[in-house]
Amino acid sequence: MDNRNLSVSVLITVHDQAQKIREKLPAYLTQNYDSGYEVIVIDETSTDETPDVLKILREEYPKLHTTFLPKSNKTTQRRKYALSIGAKAAGSEYIIISNILIDIPSDDTMKLIAEAMDTDADLTLGYFTKKGIKLHPFAFIDDARHHILKAERKLNRVYDRPHHSFVWGRYDFIIVKREQAYDLLNLFQQKLSFGSLLLARIRILFKNMFASTTTISL
Repeated sequence: MDNRNLSVSVLITVHDQAQKIREKLPAYLTQNYDSGYEVIVIDETSTDETPDVLKILREEYPKLHTTFLPKSNKTTQRRKYALSIGAKAAGSEYIIISNILIDIPSDDTMKLIAEAMDTDADLTLGYFTKKGIKLHPFAFIDDARHHILKAERKLNRVYDRPHHSFVWGRYDFIIVKREQAYDLLNLFQQKLSFGSLLLARIRILFKNMFASTTTISL
C-alpha cells in the first residue's frame, strides 16, 4: 500500500474548551495533506461557548465535522462514548485520536505521519518530541494495553508532564485502524488498581527501552 494515499479521520473530544479550540484547532484543519483527511470534533456536552465556536469554524473549514454527546449521558466514561460516536462517523480507513491541548508541530505533520506509519500494525502511539515525531507501532492492540490504561487513567496529567513522555508512555496521539477502533475504546473503560498501576509503569518502561520506533525529523 502506498502510504501517501491513506485517508485519515482525526478524532478530538472537547468539553468547555472554547478558547483552546480557537487557538489550536485551525492547525489541524490546515494540513498540507492531499490524500484526504477530516477532523471530527465531538463535544462532550459543553456549557460554555464551545458549540458556537465550532459552528463558526465549521463554516470556515470544510474539513471540520462536529457531533456531540447527548446531554442525557452523564456517565463517567464520557470520553469513551464520545470517541465511539466519532469513530462511527469517521469515513476514513485510519483514525487518529488526538487532544485539543496538543500543539501540532508543522503544516506537514499529517503528511509525514501517514508516509511513515506502519500499516501492518493494529495500533501506533505517537509522540511529539524535540527531535521530531516518534511513532511506536504495536502489532496487536492488546500489546499496548498497559500504555492505554495508564495514560487514559488521568489524561490531563499526561499533558501537564511532557518530560520523558516516551519513556513513561505518555503519548500525544493514537493511530488505529477504523475497524478496530472499538477494540481500543474498550480499554478506556477499564480501571487500574494501585498495584496494577505500578506493574504497568514497570512494563511500559521496560518495553519502551527496547522498542522499535520510527522518528520523523521536522
